[in-house]
Amino acid sequence: MARVLELNYCPHCGHALEDREAFGRMRRFCPACDALVFREHKVAAGVLVEHEGKVLLVRRKMNPRQGLWTFPAGFVDFDEHPAVAAVRECREETGLEVETIGLLDVIAGREHARGADIVVVYCARWMGGELRAADDVDQVAFFAPDEFPPLAFHATQVALDKWRDAQSCCV
Repeated sequence: MARVLELNYCPHCGHALEDREAFGRMRRFCPACDALVFREHKVAAGVLVEHEGKVLLVRRKMNPRQGLWTFPAGFVDFDEHPAVAAVRECREETGLEVETIGLLDVIAGREHARGADIVVVYCARWMGGELRAADDVDQVAFFAPDEFPPLAFHATQVALDKWRDAQSCCV
């Protein structure tokens, strides 16, 4: 798990923060504006798109984990539903238009400093578009359960294991 960076200055007034016990744990507090600072999770969303018994994976073009594979995914904007973000990320990375058809899993645990704390993974159906690598990926391909390439993240493995164990949720 990646180290969490500590907030040192108040996001409201810029004053130096202090530690104070609140709601049963130590939290950051601003003595200047009396604000209690709550940390917010970074949330990512992605899709498992199944086609002819295989699942769509993308190869990362940049770090972290450059050259390794994961499902199409990315960060959820503050005003965006996770399912909408998952569809958008799939379109941006693969050129495919997909429709979410169910929730596969919600996976917690930040794996690197710039990563998500929570990954929401949907099953999705291919609706159109032309498969191509774009955005921050350099290859896209469908893989059978016994053909998975080297994976980028633990969350990818968790989602693929769940998909494999379910014998296909994305039909």
